[in-house]
Amino acid sequence: MRTPVQKLLVILGPTATGKSDLAVELAELFNGEVISADSRQVYRGLDIGTGKITREEMHGIRHHLLDIADPNDRFTVARWKAAAEEAVSDIAGRGKLPIICGGTGYYISALIEGIEFPEIETDAREQEELESKTAQDLYAELQSLDPRRAASMSKNGERTNRRRLARAILIARKLGAVPALSSDPLSKWKADATGPYDPVIIGLNIPDAELKARIRDRLIRRLDAGMIDEAVRLHENGLSFERMDELGLEYRYLAKLIRGDISRDELIETLSAKIWQYARRQRTWFKRDDRIAWFSPSDRSAIIESARRKLST
Repeated sequence: MRTPVQKLLVILGPTATGKSDLAVELAELFNGEVISADSRQVYRGLDIGTGKITREEMHGIRHHLLDIADPNDRFTVARWKAAAEEAVSDIAGRGKLPIICGGTGYYISALIEGIEFPEIETDAREQEELESKTAQDLYAELQSLDPRRAASMSKNGERTNRRRLARAILIARKLGAVPALSSDPLSKWKADATGPYDPVIIGLNIPDAELKARIRDRLIRRLDAGMIDEAVRLHENGLSFERMDELGLEYRYLAKLIRGDISRDELIETLSAKIWQYARRQRTWFKRDDRIAWFSPSDRSAIIESARRKLST
């Protein structure tokens, strides 16, 4: 087991709980820089739809791993982990505190648990063969190879996402099925993982009714701020409707709106519900980690005192 050598401050929790604002505040207090742990904010141009922090909101605090990939690329957790490790080394090397901030639990776990990802190599023929199939056929094949993974993808609304289904099939073909009691196809590589970091983990959470209201209000503010125009520009610049569907949540339903399949009001109602479901899945993921100290976003003094105490030990 490797001895943890580098302190990290981690700010996590479900969407719409104010993680970005807190990360900036703590970076100002503790001489830190922020590393984004958001699977979609890595993409250039996905700004309003993902709630990406603005330059003004950064208050001069440097942020890493934002806008580092083209939205037509597929930025994997393995690529994010490698980039995050470089950012941590850079920040710490300049005497500053690395602060991980985001709601993509898989990314955060990969970094702080030191998960090593096996290479999944495929040839062009195998890739072409899978991509030529319908989503229904792909899902049926995944069910036969790995029923637990298929059930997990169905629950997460990915049953018609051909590219994600194809990727899951490739993993199942190379690595085998998901172990029992797990929804993670790479869980067998986690058992003995030990990261080279000493994380101080702050979780933000609020009651259901308040979170639902925040999600809806934030969505309406984003629409008023030009989220639909942003999606139109992305599509006109080459982001296909299929790729928007793969990006999920906001962009999936914005694609439906642009195509005329749903109205603005239908988008608000459906997307608010889908984002709430996503927030619940985030909570479920984070509940596994008993290292997380949970707070209401309004408990600023308690958060600061807890972080100060744990960072100093």
